[in-house]
Amino acid sequence: MNAIVDPSGPTLAVVPSNPVPEGARVGYFSTADKVQLRYASFPKTQGAARGTICLVHGRTEFIEKYFETIADFQARGFAVATFDWRGQGGSQRLIGNHKLGYVRRFDDYWEDLRAFHSSILLPDCPAPYYLVGHSMGGLVSLYAGIRDRMMFERIFLSAPMIGLPGQPLGPAGMARLAGTLSNLGLARMPVGRPGDKPQTELAFPGNPLTSDLARFTRTSDALKARPDLELGAPTFRWVAAAFEAMAGASTDRFPGAVRIPVLMLAAARDEIVDSAATETLGLRMRTGRHVMIPGARHELFMENDSIRGQVLAAFDAFITEQSG
Repeated sequence: MNAIVDPSGPTLAVVPSNPVPEGARVGYFSTADKVQLRYASFPKTQGAARGTICLVHGRTEFIEKYFETIADFQARGFAVATFDWRGQGGSQRLIGNHKLGYVRRFDDYWEDLRAFHSSILLPDCPAPYYLVGHSMGGLVSLYAGIRDRMMFERIFLSAPMIGLPGQPLGPAGMARLAGTLSNLGLARMPVGRPGDKPQTELAFPGNPLTSDLARFTRTSDALKARPDLELGAPTFRWVAAAFEAMAGASTDRFPGAVRIPVLMLAAARDEIVDSAATETLGLRMRTGRHVMIPGARHELFMENDSIRGQVLAAFDAFITEQSG
């Protein structure tokens, strides 16, 4: 491992099953509203310089979970920069119960990304910049493609959280319901889903995340080494904020407002997010499209080698070849 860390600052979880990519630098940066976020950056290791991948994660995720994927991007000639969203991973937690997912409003995640762009990407990382987002990070990425079209050249998404399956009221109705419950004093109470169980090797059979045991176990190994990285169920306030953002993405004006080239990958066996919502948006976007990955569960970057090969081939066609 070649990680460069400040002994008094943030560190990365180091376990034998999950080697740290070459040249890691770890630190903190602050948002405009004074939330401290953990980040890590990694230089390119091979090939011609192609720019920087800005990698943003899903709910509950953390930097260490993406070490293998970061190394894949490095080998393609990209630097990589990534961070933990507010309220999760190694970043500042927002409420007293650190195991619950909380955010005041979904726009706060946009503030995280904007601060990362100005504080870390622009001064420290080689241009051009490409945004890669998974799940919740995918929804934040789509809004970034509307709010500042100059930040990123292209956006590549894995199973974006555009909708959630099995919601009886639709995103707008669910946002109103969760918002009402939040305003009645339940904002910091948990809302449980089967997919929000702690990730341990005992939870692998029938899990909705990945069919790959080694990659599933690797995440649980990292959490054993750093229990502070773990995040459990979301709160009613997080649910209200997320559904409000998903409701915005389902409006008629949203597809045409995204002007940056976008490729969205949907998992055919996804039980966490609604792949049909990704298909619908992909068909309506002017600058974007979608591809369905057969047999895949939600965590496309953590899937088996065959599925990951399809994901990385799509990445190469959309990002690597465009940047050459």
